[in-house]
Amino acid sequence: MTLLQTIRFSACRMLIGLTLSGMLLLIACSRNSEHDAASPGFVDNRLCIDCHPAQYEQWRGSHHDLAMQPANETTVLGNFADAVYGDGRMEALFYRREGRYFVKTEDAGGERREFEIKYTFGVTPLQQYLIEFPGGRLQALSIAWDDVKQRWYHLYPEERFAENDPLHWTGIYQNWNSMCAECHSTGLEKNYDPATNTFATTWNDINVACQTCHGPGESHVMQARAAAGGSGFPDSSYGLIDNPGDSAQRQLETCAPCHSRRQRISGESPHGKPFLDSYQPELLAEGLYFPDGQILEEVYVYGSFLQSKMYRRGVRCSDCHNPHSLRPVADGNQLCTRCHSPHPDPGFPTLTAKDYDSPSHHFHPAGSPGALCVNCHMPARVYMGIDARRDHSFRIPRPDLNAKLGVPDPCTGCHQDRSAQWAEAALQKWYPARLSPTHFAEAFAAGRSGRPEAAAALQAVAADTAQAGIVRASALELLRNYPLAGREHPAAYLQDGDPLVRLGAVRRLEVAAPAVRADLLAPLLSDSLRAVRIEAARLLASLPQGALADTDRERFADALHEYRQAQWFNAERPAAQFNLALLYENLGKADSAIIAYRAALARDRYYVPAWFNLGYLYNRLGRNREAEKVFREAIAALPDLGELYYSLGLLLAEENKLTAALDYLQTAAEKLPENARVWYNYGLSLQHAGRPGEAENALRRAGELEPQNRDF
Repeated sequence: MTLLQTIRFSACRMLIGLTLSGMLLLIACSRNSEHDAASPGFVDNRLCIDCHPAQYEQWRGSHHDLAMQPANETTVLGNFADAVYGDGRMEALFYRREGRYFVKTEDAGGERREFEIKYTFGVTPLQQYLIEFPGGRLQALSIAWDDVKQRWYHLYPEERFAENDPLHWTGIYQNWNSMCAECHSTGLEKNYDPATNTFATTWNDINVACQTCHGPGESHVMQARAAAGGSGFPDSSYGLIDNPGDSAQRQLETCAPCHSRRQRISGESPHGKPFLDSYQPELLAEGLYFPDGQILEEVYVYGSFLQSKMYRRGVRCSDCHNPHSLRPVADGNQLCTRCHSPHPDPGFPTLTAKDYDSPSHHFHPAGSPGALCVNCHMPARVYMGIDARRDHSFRIPRPDLNAKLGVPDPCTGCHQDRSAQWAEAALQKWYPARLSPTHFAEAFAAGRSGRPEAAAALQAVAADTAQAGIVRASALELLRNYPLAGREHPAAYLQDGDPLVRLGAVRRLEVAAPAVRADLLAPLLSDSLRAVRIEAARLLASLPQGALADTDRERFADALHEYRQAQWFNAERPAAQFNLALLYENLGKADSAIIAYRAALARDRYYVPAWFNLGYLYNRLGRNREAEKVFREAIAALPDLGELYYSLGLLLAEENKLTAALDYLQTAAEKLPENARVWYNYGLSLQHAGRPGEAENALRRAGELEPQNRDF
């Protein structure tokens, strides 16, 4: 069961020629929802049309334009003609009344009742629907409309979420304000109030409009008016805070806030700032990416595109996608042969002149699925049940890695009746000079499994500057599992020009000795990017007072304040409350930590780390009665989690309540039959209880599981 699953949902037309005061009047008059509010520096999207009609026409009808809309006859795609959905787990009736749209389905308590659809969310291949709840919340219904097959379907067909489960459609992980809103509307202000646990979320534009990518347009409009009067634009930025321009990095950082798996780390406007100053992206972590860096979970595009040679050679998002319509700039293989051809683009001098759109290259019949470039070099993975999204790392197929590590392989993805060995043999026949160099996938797979030999391989990946920065950073992050490895080189990585490498190097030091952390991380408190600064501050917060030099304490206080602010910005989320609790523990503020752990559990009663940490904290404080109560509450919420029985059993044994302790330790051993430590402590407790025969059996089992462990 994935308890920390994060659910993310994927998914202006008037006259101009007004004075500035008239412009503001238009903005005020055009707002027709409690969510509509002019964000600072933003203008009405309709003011862009007069000067940019071509871009507007390209954008109109795009996925950005239709990202979110009020529910009405022109926007709702689903069947609301008394349509019934039922799958044995959840039932719903969709209908209309007086021009409005409704669904009758189960609420948070499991009772069927009527809900009005207020907004549509996305357009194709699926459309979701948003429903208003008290406290300013909008919730995304987990039954969506399949626009391709024209049917209702459930996003989680194998799951049945109990009432008050945070993954239920009424729960925190299906909450629009927290999980979805920022990337489906423009100029969005979340406005969460932790004191009342309510939202007052507003937007400038309900959809993804011009100022999402170009930044607040007020200065641009004023300069345009001045230019129309003959004075020209006063600066080359044309008054735009964000100008994606021609740089591959700048374009990627414009798209990354919504096309990446990341965490917002600042409540300040992200416009005009580097990506890592407002967001902390996920690296190539287990559970999100396969060991070879292919997309696994819903990680969007940023992490895979950063891995690609194309990005590192200067390929921009707009080289393949029209930035306003979002459509590919050419169809089929023509998209790729604009550069990869017998006459390659001179802007990319490393390209090999070759006819790639030919059976002599792809060895498939022309026009067949196997002849499409994207099917071999951008394999797709399906999310949200029906939404196929392509990997953007543009990799060469490696069936040999599929055979070794089980990572996806496009060859056997199509030829499902064939083996990886068959595919590898075919490639060797077609490309006899083809090399299969050592891939970082092998180091990552070994590191994720904790194999001793992984340390040297991960160090080699981290040191290889030919690798993408996100790959090197991910290797460094994995090296924190090997505290004795690579101790002689950490400073070099902390000064690397790639901020992701610096971020990975900081995390690498999480297990370093306090003195080493203080010495190496203190300079990072002044890093130019907030994502790096706050990670350094987080790791320094656990050091004893006095570990930092006097000259570093002010910078530490500033960076730690930024870290706190990052968590408070996300205070509606269990993970943010958990992070605050850890921080308070490190700072010796036990009462504040308890409050934060409780807040995390109030938001998600299945948030496992909070249960454990709260119980252990009470235990360290000598408040074992409260610790016992916590573990019993946790077991009631998560009755299948053996580690909870183990923790409660140890606590009861510490309290000399051996009879009760043995019951819980026995259950833990039954639920965790491969855990040697559980069997070992169960055996010791049996021995103390005067049950030598059973103790011997348990201890023998521990020894069988870990014969190299001298304790057993």
